[in-house]
Amino acid sequence: MDEYGVAGALAVAPLLAAFDAAAETGNFTRAAQRLGVPQSSLSRRIKAIEQALGVALFQQSGRGVTLTAQGHALHERTRGLVGALDDAVRAVRADADPDSGLVHFGFPLTLGPVSIPSLLAQFHAGAPRIRLRLVQAHGEALAEQVRAGTLDLAVMIPPPPDLPSVPLGRQRIDLHVARTHPLARAGRVALAELAETPFIANPPSYQLRALLDSWCAAAGFMPRVLFEITEFDTLRELVALGLGVALLPAAEQPHPDLVIVPIDGERDREIGLVSGDHRPTLAVARLREFLITRAARISTV
Repeated sequence: MDEYGVAGALAVAPLLAAFDAAAETGNFTRAAQRLGVPQSSLSRRIKAIEQALGVALFQQSGRGVTLTAQGHALHERTRGLVGALDDAVRAVRADADPDSGLVHFGFPLTLGPVSIPSLLAQFHAGAPRIRLRLVQAHGEALAEQVRAGTLDLAVMIPPPPDLPSVPLGRQRIDLHVARTHPLARAGRVALAELAETPFIANPPSYQLRALLDSWCAAAGFMPRVLFEITEFDTLRELVALGLGVALLPAAEQPHPDLVIVPIDGERDREIGLVSGDHRPTLAVARLREFLITRAARISTV
């Protein structure tokens, strides 16, 4: 297939369409009418495919034509291919339409309940026919899908350096403690004060965990992580129960039993809109521009 290439596949498509129509109708005139081409064009296409294969595909039968043995063999193997190709082309063109296309869009677990859904609702109001297939996952999972081409766009925190991205803002990271924790009334905490404090955190593959480890190492200690969990709502619930503290972005829906305490230094991370290396469809470009113009809305969460 590599030697044949896409150009060859596209070139043979009208020849197969002519062959399929003639085989179905048993008449070159009716086949040409079905395809909306002159009969002379259809005859040339049939002759071209016969010359390419080196066999006759049709034989005269009264005022029409019938398939030869080789023609029957070819039709058995290609039956339905033309219709499937036509369906595929229509689907791809529809997905590329700026008003009714399809966009595969991903966003992180920390921007789920409010900010991204509300932005998508606004986008849908202005482009109601564009379909969105949504994926919510942690950063590396989103990056892998963008690289593989299964996601067109993704909001990521932070964006990976190997993918094209546009900055949308920054997300602050603070200490989260239970209301009953001794630090709940602190105005600000130095990270070094937490050397003996138990932490609740994501697994090491998560970027927030990497930040926790690196920031604590810079403060002279390694965090004592008692619980590791991927799900942020459950993580916050464990903190609220007094089982440990956590470094997290503020929840979009605040937990009543959690207190947020600022920690020393610049403790934030970049929010970026990431796209693949492929050329975007018009629908993808439309969503991309919408999100860029609404960047302030994302960066305030």
